Amino acid sequence: MSGVFDEGSLAREFDGLLCDLDGTLYRGATAIDGAAELLAQHGLRHVLLTNNASRSATQVADHMRMMGFAIDPGDVVTSGQTAARVLRGECEPGSNVLVIGSDALSAEVANVGLVPVRSQMDAPVAVVQGHCQKTDWNLLAEAALAIREGARWIACNADATFPTERGLVPGNGSMVAALRTATEAVPHVVGKPQPDMVRHGLERACFEHPLVVGDRLETDIAGAVAVGLPSLLVLSGVSTAADVIFAGPEFRPTYLAGDIGGLAMSAESLRIGPQPGWHVEVDDDAVTLRAVNGQGQEGLSVVRAVAHAMWRDSAEGRRRPIVATDAQSHRALADCNLLDA
Repeated sequence: MSGVFDEGSLAREFDGLLCDLDGTLYRGATAIDGAAELLAQHGLRHVLLTNNASRSATQVADHMRMMGFAIDPGDVVTSGQTAARVLRGECEPGSNVLVIGSDALSAEVANVGLVPVRSQMDAPVAVVQGHCQKTDWNLLAEAALAIREGARWIACNADATFPTERGLVPGNGSMVAALRTATEAVPHVVGKPQPDMVRHGLERACFEHPLVVGDRLETDIAGAVAVGLPSLLVLSGVSTAADVIFAGPEFRPTYLAGDIGGLAMSAESLRIGPQPGWHVEVDDDAVTLRAVNGQGQEGLSVVRAVAHAMWRDSAEGRRRPIVATDAQSHRALADCNLLDA
């Protein structure tokens, strides 16, 4: 990745980044190749938004510094911080809040003048739920009892999974789903894609024209759409090229890149829209792709072209086979794992 941003590069179009972490800047304990250098050199302000409430901003910053990122705790907004802000606005000072989550989440609750507890017997006025590997049946049972007695329920996020170096594992949303089944209640979710956390990030840095960057359509990109901000989807985490093509209106990014290095590329080359050298037709039965005069470029240009055509189609989001009409088109689709999409 280049650390120099030429005129016309995507990074030059904006005054700051609202950037996701897992799957965007790193996976587990491994940084995305070149991400630390790029983030340090781009010269833009950045706020890092993470739906993971299991760690404090300081712990996140420490973890990232170990991977080579020059990050301060003030650069980080966690869903735990956002959940605590919401609770502060809804609960009387000194109220008990049942915490289903990590010690870091308990600390965020205490930081806003509320009292973290672990049992329904403590008469909590609210339940806050964030990801924690130690969450078990006993804690979920305490939460279910409190929610059934009328406690407010705040969920830090509803992500069913999150990415690790070994693949996708259950996230907070999987535990939230268990409580929804047990209580028939619906939580107030504060993490992406809900606007609470994105607005929290905007307040932190006072951006005028920011870009949202992330790897998940249903959280990062949907969060950007919810507050009317442009977004860059990177394919280094959860969402795939096929997901982009069949995305509904609320999940559609403005730009598409393979990874965070796309910030150094031309903004126009990354924009989802018609692409030189590709002709795409959409009908009721199939999406047909043809290279025009051998000029179709390989890589993600074909995804941007096909997504644009699909999004314009009246039967938006309906899955249809993508058919290549020539060897170049076939190769481009294969490279992006779209032959069987």
